[in-house]
Amino acid sequence: MSAEIVLGVGGGIAAYKACELLRLFTESGHRVRVVPTASALRFVGAPTWAALSGQPVADDVWSDVHEVPHVRLGQRADLVVVAPATADLLARAAHGLADDLLTNTLLTARCPVVLAPAMHTEMWEHPATVANVATLRSRGVRVIEPAVGRLTGADSGKGRLPDPSEIFAIARRALARGVDAPADLAGRHVVVTAGGTREPLDPVRFLGNRSSGKQGYAFARAAVARGARVTLVAANVALPDPAGVDLVRVGTTEELRTATLAAAEGADVMVMAAAPADFRPASYASSKIKKVDGGGAPTIELVTNPDIAAELGRQRRPEQLLVVFAAETGDAEANGRAKLARKRADLIVVNEVGVDKVFGADTNAATVIAADGTVHVLPEQDKEDLADGVWDLVVSRLADRP
Repeated sequence: MSAEIVLGVGGGIAAYKACELLRLFTESGHRVRVVPTASALRFVGAPTWAALSGQPVADDVWSDVHEVPHVRLGQRADLVVVAPATADLLARAAHGLADDLLTNTLLTARCPVVLAPAMHTEMWEHPATVANVATLRSRGVRVIEPAVGRLTGADSGKGRLPDPSEIFAIARRALARGVDAPADLAGRHVVVTAGGTREPLDPVRFLGNRSSGKQGYAFARAAVARGARVTLVAANVALPDPAGVDLVRVGTTEELRTATLAAAEGADVMVMAAAPADFRPASYASSKIKKVDGGGAPTIELVTNPDIAAELGRQRRPEQLLVVFAAETGDAEANGRAKLARKRADLIVVNEVGVDKVFGADTNAATVIAADGTVHVLPEQDKEDLADGVWDLVVSRLADRP
């Protein structure tokens, strides 16, 4: 469905990346009005924005005054996205300043607003910026976390504009939820695990599973679109980094356990969508295990890995909410109920899996069972839509937490 989108562009070197974001919006059928700051036009000129959007471009409130653009743009928008959002722009937005067309639009918008910051690490971490971001988030603005990587010049660190395709994914989720949908996870810290762990046998082999990480990444993207601060613990996932998350990469189940327990200490919600290996080799061969001519296959002794979800269930505080997953091949609902009780979780998302089911697919179906016995059946749908359905159940329960 076509939407009216305002794409704000701040005055940072990453302004050129907004051209790709604009293309993604227009090729999806949306009508986009680009509103750059005066500084942004020193990086990318107005003719470029006008040619790519097919719409007039202005940065001040004096152009086309008869149309009252400083009010109308925000009133008519279904979504406002600002990329890059500089430290200066975040400060002006947080304090309600309205000295150009973009800040006027931010004041009049009553639709979802997504800000994608980009700046040097020191600027992002400065107490003033931290306070401004907290203020904006408290008002329901989706301020997504910047990426880690190469910055201007030779510097690297946190502050890089996320990939435009990932900003687009966050924006698409915000649009899918509707103009009136609140940022109902704003102020919440959620931890999501994704992917499948690998337990080394020798330098070239491992025990693992077929989890792609797509469902966990969908949970992370959906949570960012709803305003959450997200820590994503990813095990062996070959997917683009989602915009707006703090990403922690791990390999083994023990590494997943360490990272998840650390992140969960200050979290409101833990979503255990990863597929940790239940077993690992009792010993690791420091050199490749060779096949011997005429010999039999080696015997590999396995030991049980720690149960991370059950450990979280035992240790979590009363106000924390735990969501676990069950990938089952038979008697899915019965096995899910048993696992829900065993792990002391609030919700369990039960999938029936197989060779052509769930793993690696873009769609999923699930039965969600709550600790109070209620059952919610989520039909086959896009994994991000399914994630939003589960987040709806989470949000309704968070309201009852102390």
